[in-house]
Amino acid sequence: MQGDDAELTVAVRAAQSGDETAFRTVYRTVHPRLLGYVRTLVGEVDAEDVASEAWLQIARDLERFTGDADRFRGWAARIARNRALDHIRMRGRRPAIGGDESELAARAADADTAGEALEALGTGRTLALIAQLPQDQAEAVVLRVVVGLDAKSAAGVLGKRPGAVRTAAHRGLRRLAELVTAGPGGPSAVDAGQDRRAGGANVSSGVTQLRARTQKDM
Repeated sequence: MQGDDAELTVAVRAAQSGDETAFRTVYRTVHPRLLGYVRTLVGEVDAEDVASEAWLQIARDLERFTGDADRFRGWAARIARNRALDHIRMRGRRPAIGGDESELAARAADADTAGEALEALGTGRTLALIAQLPQDQAEAVVLRVVVGLDAKSAAGVLGKRPGAVRTAAHRGLRRLAELVTAGPGGPSAVDAGQDRRAGGANVSSGVTQLRARTQKDM
């Protein structure tokens, strides 16, 4: 367990015992990434309200939670997703990618190279490119890179098998890499129905490593 995860695990357990300072630590640690995920579902305008609703439920149900930091992030993301989908149903709108790309830029990817594709993007293009992905790939990428979940935890949030999430994240990151290498004058949309062959001179060695490693259970 990494240092940050160990600290979050301690804070969650203290918060479960009623320590308000510990709960504030949990909130400050998890909220920016959770808000980034909510923005991918409901957009910028409603994200803060939906995230607040999620935190109300997190606080209410915290005593019943069991697990470490990674499980907590997955549990919180699942609550946030449910609140976001409820919001979407009430408004009669489809999930939408949108919001501030700062959460993406701030996410450190210590355990793998999933952040390398996003680091290669200009921050102004990040959300625009993710918006071109199919929804399942967009969610998988954001859960992996922004929220920091492994494939198993992300699968629990999305109600899918880990293999399906790994595949969606891998394809999404590969397509992002293709858009990056295409440059501003390249294709403006992603062909969601066909995987284009990646490799050769158009893809950097760092992105090649990324694609190989995203096939694993990260």
